[in-house]
Amino acid sequence: MRVGFVGLGVMGRPMAENLLAAGHELTVASRSPEPVAALAAAGASGASTPAEAARGAEAVITMLPDGEAVAAVTEGEGGILAAMAPEALLIEMSTIEPAQARRLAAAGAERDLAVLDAPVSGGDVGAREATLAIMVGGEEAAFERALPLLRALGETVTRVGDHGAGQVVKACNQIVVALTIEALAEALTLGEAAGVEPEKILDVLGGGLAANRVMEVRRENLLRGEFPPGFRVDLHRKDLGIALDTAEEHGVELPATPIVAALLDGLHEEGRGQEDHTALLSAVRSLRS
Repeated sequence: MRVGFVGLGVMGRPMAENLLAAGHELTVASRSPEPVAALAAAGASGASTPAEAARGAEAVITMLPDGEAVAAVTEGEGGILAAMAPEALLIEMSTIEPAQARRLAAAGAERDLAVLDAPVSGGDVGAREATLAIMVGGEEAAFERALPLLRALGETVTRVGDHGAGQVVKACNQIVVALTIEALAEALTLGEAAGVEPEKILDVLGGGLAANRVMEVRRENLLRGEFPPGFRVDLHRKDLGIALDTAEEHGVELPATPIVAALLDGLHEEGRGQEDHTALLSAVRSLRS
């Protein structure tokens, strides 16, 4: 397929590389020129604007940090939607508010464009290895059209419902990931305080019911107490905000999520928002008396 790809950050760049490796004809755009040049050297075409990347594409994928960035590149006369050909497909893979995903789908429909919200889980490792879990909201026909692209990016590709449903499931995912990291932080802090080596704790947890993917992928972060991203604190902080807003909209209480959100807020206020979200370990350690 002829694909426009907008957003070549920690996640977007390896995703674009996987699409190129799968044989798709790729035109890429990003705020930073370096990844555009790298993809162009690998066989993609470089675009100077998101609209240029979208023009003439059968499908356009956006992978951006937040809803504000998505709005900036999709809306208006200079945006992606205005540049796309009728009947083309927009696959929005950023993590944004479900309501924004629904608005984007409605704006696309006005221009005879199919739109999917298709956020991902699996982090930078999953993006590099094309093992992402992709949760998709939108119409079945558009989902079927998108499958050749999505299967080049992930191992688990699931349509979870209509427009916005992908973002709801992503909010659910981010709750589980955040609370899992915080639980690991509590376990390691307690074990260390009682004189048990952290490596031994993780070895045992990994062999029993407490085993989890976070512990596998971020083991070195947890053992070394160093937190290169990865997935940044500020992004997970934003995602928990989406989860809490969605819960409020639906009258749902999330007892533990605000606690972890507050810990992420604390890291942000300390100027550590660009560190990996496993920096929650240091936030929990700092609570020791």
